[in-house]
This record gives sequence, structure tokens and C-alpha cells, in this order.
Amino acid sequence: MRSEDGGKPDAAVVRDALGVGVAVGLSGFAFGVTSAGGGLTVLQTCALSLLVFTGASQFALVGALAGGGNPFTAAAGAFFLGVRNAFYGLRLSQLLALPRAVRPFAAQWVIDETTAVALAQPTRRGVRIGFTVTGLSLYLLWNLTTLLGALGAEAIGDTDAWGLDAAGPAVFLALLAPMVRTTLERAVAGLAVVLGLGLLPVLPAGVPVLVAALAAPVALWVAGRRGTRTGPAGEPGGEREER
Repeated sequence: MRSEDGGKPDAAVVRDALGVGVAVGLSGFAFGVTSAGGGLTVLQTCALSLLVFTGASQFALVGALAGGGNPFTAAAGAFFLGVRNAFYGLRLSQLLALPRAVRPFAAQWVIDETTAVALAQPTRRGVRIGFTVTGLSLYLLWNLTTLLGALGAEAIGDTDAWGLDAAGPAVFLALLAPMVRTTLERAVAGLAVVLGLGLLPVLPAGVPVLVAALAAPVALWVAGRRGTRTGPAGEPGGEREER
């Protein structure tokens, strides 16, 4: 069935949404294993997936705790990683135009994956289908595999030896990489990597993530300075032309 306003067929939107939901949802197993291996109980691990439901923040939190980081620092790092979802919500609220009573429930599904699928749709119908199918499939599978991972952590043994703690960040990186297109975005990503990895040996666990967030304002400040010098027409000496 094709959308009445000329969008993609519903079946195509559902197929794309399920592809993202299943692929990312399976990585919940890695989170469950990593979290339980880092010392959290099965109940605590499942509560994180049920209530937080944003993989990057969850991995950052358990990674910092497992590394001996201060709980408040670990929570702060996870919080700042999750702040981006608020900006996603500002955009999606306009596109979805959901009834007021439904919005609090939909907010739980505002994450990278649902936003990416929803923004790729040309019509409101497609946006709603893509957001709903991605959110539902991912939420169910993520929580199911989190439980299985947490229960199976003891049988797996040394999670570091399997490298499962890298699965979640790897999935997140795969989703993020196609969105880094402009020179400024590449500069922000590169500087964040340098700050995060460079400060990892000298700062407590969780703090390098917070410092890496400074890459965005620093890159924007440098870009603003260069724009001022170049001028609106992109020609050297733009400031002199104002006289």
C-alpha cells in the first residue's frame, strides 16, 4: 500500500524500520553481558534498558562504573550523552504531530535509530510508521536480549576476552558515521576522538566523555572566527569590505 500523499509504500517503510530495529536490538545482548560482567545485578541491568533505553548512555554508565569511576561522574557522562535525544525530540514532535496524551510514551522511543528512520521518510504517514515500528521492535528486542545477556554473563565468563563491550559502541559508530558529512562535523568528531582517547589514561573513568563534548563548541568557535575573517562572500578580507 502506497501512502496517499505520494510517500514510500508502507511495506517498504516497515521493512526498513524492522531492519534497523532487529539489527540494533540484538546488541542488547552485549549490553546485558557487559553490565552484569561489570558488577550490576540482573535487575539493575534490566531496569537500565527498560527506563533509560539509550544504548550509548547505558554503555557509558556501566563502562565507567566497571572502570572504577565515581558514580556521579559516570551518571553525568551518561546524562550528557542522552541530552542529544532532547534535540531529536524537538524535531520529531513537529513531524509526528502526535496527540498530547501519546507524547510522553513516544518520548521513551526518541533515540538515534528511531530518529534516523523517521527523518528519512518524506511524508508524515511514513514518519509515524517508521518511528513506531522502529521504536516498538527495538524496545522489545533490546530489553529481551538485555535479559538474556545478563543471565548468560556468568556462563560466558570473561566478557573482556570476547570483546562484547565493544559491540554497542561499534553499532552506535556505524549509525553515526553516515551522518558526519561536512568538514565542520568531521572536525568535531575528530577532535572529540582525540580528547576522549588522549585523556583516557590521565583522567578518571567517565570524565574523558565529558571533556570530549567540548569539541563541538570549540569547533564552532573556530569556524565562526574563520567565517568572520573570510566574510559573507567567502572572500579574504571580508572585514575590510565593511568599511
